[in-house]
Amino acid sequence: MDVKREEAGISLATTAGRRPWRQRLPKRWYAHVILIVAILITGFPVYYAAVVATQSNTQIFNYQLTPSTYLARNWDLVIYERQLPRYMVNSVIVALVMTTGKAALALLAGMAFVFFRFPGKWLVFGFVLITLMMPTEVMAIALFRLVGIRLQWGGYDAMVVPFIASATGTFLFRQHFSSIPAELSEAAQIDGANPLQFLWRVLIPISWNAIAALFVIQFLYAWNQYLWPLMVVQEPTLRPVQVGLRTMRSGTETGDSFGPLMLGAVLVSLPPLIVFIALQKQFMSGFALTRDK
Repeated sequence: MDVKREEAGISLATTAGRRPWRQRLPKRWYAHVILIVAILITGFPVYYAAVVATQSNTQIFNYQLTPSTYLARNWDLVIYERQLPRYMVNSVIVALVMTTGKAALALLAGMAFVFFRFPGKWLVFGFVLITLMMPTEVMAIALFRLVGIRLQWGGYDAMVVPFIASATGTFLFRQHFSSIPAELSEAAQIDGANPLQFLWRVLIPISWNAIAALFVIQFLYAWNQYLWPLMVVQEPTLRPVQVGLRTMRSGTETGDSFGPLMLGAVLVSLPPLIVFIALQKQFMSGFALTRDK
C-alpha cells in the first residue's frame, strides 16, 4: 500500500509539473504586461530628461543615455547665474494667491447659485459656463489694453487679478453644493446662522475634497502660465518660472545649451508634482460628488 501511495504521489507531482505554461501564468497576466509597457513608455522621457540635465551639448547630440559629469556645471548656471530660484518664488507667490482667491470666490459663487434665489440666476450661470469656452489667448489683446496700458499694471497684480475668478471652480462647487441636502440650509436658518456662518461652519468642512481638487487644478494652471506673463510683466525679477526658463537655453559662451534648460525643466516640475502627491487622495475624492457625502 505504501508503495502504491508513493507511486500515486510521484504521478501527481509529475502531472502538476507538466501543467501547460498558460496555467502557470498569473491571472490577467496580459494586464500586467500592458501596465509594465505603459510605465516604461511614460517613464522614459522623465529618465531621459534627467540624463540630459547632466550632459553637455556634444553628449546630447550623440544620444548618450547614461548620466555624465556636467551636472555641477549646469547646476551653477541654472541656480546662481540665471537665478531660477527667484523665478520659482515668483511663480509660487502668484500660484498660491491666485489659487486661494479662485477657491474663495468659487465657494461664494457656488453657494449663491444653489442656496439663493435671485432673478436671472440661470441666465447668469449659463454666462459663467460660456466663459469656459473662451481661452485666454482670445482675450489677451483686449486684456492687455486694459491691464497693461490703461491700469499700468506690470507685476504680481497684473498676473493675479485678471484671473482671480474661476468658471471651473464655480461649476465644481455648484455641482457639489447641489448634492447637499437642503435640510442643512434650513436647519442653519432655524439656528440663526447667517449665510457666511453657514458657509464657514457647514459647507467648508464637508467640502475639503472639492476644495483640494480645485486647488490642484488651479495651481497647475497658474504655475504653467506663459503667454500672459510674457506680455504684461516688464520687470525681469518679477517674471514667473515658465518665462524664466527661456533664459536657461541661450546666452552661454557656446551658444544654445540644452543641458541647463533640461535641468531647469526638471526642477520646475517638482513643485506641481509635490502638490499633486500631497493632495492626491483629496483630488480623486473631490470628483466623487454624491448625496452620500
